[in-house]
Amino acid sequence: MRKDIERKLGSTVYARLLAVKMSELDRERAIQALYDADLAVDGFVWLAKRIEQLGERLFPRQAALKH
Repeated sequence: MRKDIERKLGSTVYARLLAVKMSELDRERAIQALYDADLAVDGFVWLAKRIEQLGERLFPRQAALKH
């Protein structure tokens, strides 16, 4: 799972977390907090795209004028 988290967070952020002086428990908490925040952002982006798609279906003329 650690490699999945590293891939998801990005190697630069992960490397910085490894470089900071802190206990291993704090490091794991920080990594988990970043991972949770990333999941929340992914959820918001997904929701925003779905709302945009719904708007395009409900108001096709206005969506065509936007571009």
